[in-house]
This record gives sequence, C-alpha cells and structure tokens, in this order.
Amino acid sequence: MNDEFVNDVLRDMLSYLDNGQAEQLRRVLKHNLSGYEIQRRTDSTAEDASIENARLTGAFLSAKRIEGCSEKSLSYYRKTIETMSEKIGKGITHITTNDLRSYLTGYQTERKSSKVTIDNIRRILSSFFSWLEDEDYILKSPVRRIHKVKAAVTIKETYTDEALETMRDHCDSLRDLALIDMLASTGMRVGELVLLNRDDINFEERECVVFGKGSKERMVYFDARTKIHLQNYLAQRTDSNNALFVSSIRRLQIGGVESRLRELGKRLSLPRVHPHKFRRTLATMAIDKGMPVEQLQRLLGHQRIDTTLQYAMVKQSNVKIAHRKYIG
Repeated sequence: MNDEFVNDVLRDMLSYLDNGQAEQLRRVLKHNLSGYEIQRRTDSTAEDASIENARLTGAFLSAKRIEGCSEKSLSYYRKTIETMSEKIGKGITHITTNDLRSYLTGYQTERKSSKVTIDNIRRILSSFFSWLEDEDYILKSPVRRIHKVKAAVTIKETYTDEALETMRDHCDSLRDLALIDMLASTGMRVGELVLLNRDDINFEERECVVFGKGSKERMVYFDARTKIHLQNYLAQRTDSNNALFVSSIRRLQIGGVESRLRELGKRLSLPRVHPHKFRRTLATMAIDKGMPVEQLQRLLGHQRIDTTLQYAMVKQSNVKIAHRKYIG
C-alpha cells in the first residue's frame, strides 16, 4: 500500500515537477515511509473505484473516437478494458505489471485462448495505459514491461486461379459474379464493398473511391472483366436504390455477402470461402508478380507496412527461382 500512496502523490505532483525532481521526491517519500505501514480507508469503496474506472475508460474511448476509430473497434476496446478491470478488481490507476501478467495468464488458461488473442488484448491494454500515462493519470504504463506475445507464423490460404474460375463459372446471378470480381480485382474489404454506391464507380478509368478504416478515403482499381460484369449487373437492375450491390431492393450487408459466399463454397466443395480471402489472394499475387510492397500497402489501405507483409505470402517456387538468379 505504501507504493500506491507514493505513486498517488507523484501523479498529483507531475504537473509541478520535472523528471529529476519527481524521482527525488519518490526517493524521499520511500525513505520516510519505510518505518510506516499505510492502509487505505475502508470508506474508499469499490463503488468509487468503479466510477473512476468508467470515467477513465470513457475518456480514452472519446480520444480514440476523435482519432477516427470505428464504433466496432471502440466497442471491442471497451469490452477488453472493462473485462480486465472487473477481473483484477482495482482502480485502474493502481493496477500493476504483475496484476496484468496474472490476468493475461489466467485469461489464456481459463478460455484456452490463442497467443494471437492474448497479444491483441495486450496491445489494447498497452494503448490504454500509454494514453493514461500521456495524460498524466498514471506515472508509468504497467504494460511497458509486458512484451509482445510470440505466436507461430501460419501461412494462411489463398484462392487458386482454378478456384476463382470455378466460382465465376457457377455463379447463378449477375450480382454474385460482379461481386466476386470486385473483391478479387480490387482487394477491398467487405465493409468497404457494401458501402459503395453506383455513382462511386468510374467505369472509364476502372476505379472507385472507398472509405476504409478510420473513415479514410483511398482509390482502388478493377480490371476489364470486372467492368463488364458490373455493367451487365447494373443494366438488369430495375430498382432505384443507389447502392452498388443490393439484396432484393435493399443495400446488401456484410452478413449477406459472407452468407452468399459460404453457400457457394459449400456447393462447390471449396474450403473456407469468405470475403477476406480475396484480399489476401490479391496481396499474395501482387507481391508474387513483383509489385513494390509500398504500392501494395497504399492499394490495401494499410497504415503500417508490416500489416501488408502479413497478407502477402510469396510462393516457395519463386523463392527457389530467385535463389538461383541472385545467389546460385
């Protein structure tokens, strides 16, 4: 409890002291309190801590919203932070590194979670506590000494050329054919696809503007085959809905795209057919054919190039050819 008291005093004095003075104050307080045992008053209830936790969590989420985070991401952040704080049972400003280590270990054991899941939780908590540190709510983020969780790198599947042609050949509607071609040739996210309107499409330049994560615009491009299939689909539509893809007369939703592709995959005995796999396939094909990774990063709308490299899996046969060309 003495350490918590010292940290509380230092936090309240941060705006008045530089780093050297804060460290000296820490030493003085620790030295003078070494012969005492401080206890928190019992009327400082768990309800008070809960109110403060909710306030800090809300302030963090407001900051992330201003930065452009989607509501879906914000909901995930909130759930992750609230689950952690409820399990640890402390005020957020008093949570220690050991508290978080114990929490992550227990979470993984109880829920049989993968290392990827645990590292996602660690990253969110790191962002939260780093923000608290930057805003002077805490002296130092307790996540600082919790390092990235190493997970085995798995090569995720992509569609073969044969699988793509099989899907095209067995589409029973012009809409599904155009939808598959748009996903395959642009590499856009399914969430971006369903937001497209008819007037977003520039058929002459074979391009369109999509709204990606964080409401950021970017240009994507489609091939001649997609242009023809998309025009054929729009020509046979009789509704007045401005949405590019519709189900009956309403805008097609993400769940509708996923369901339609899943049904098509089952009918053709193709494993794990889902929208995101088209994006990964395009990235792999682009890298495999020599597209500079910086250009691919821009095409896919990634903030960090590391994310782009995770999508692109270079074929082993091309590694062998490159070895012979440059080394052998």
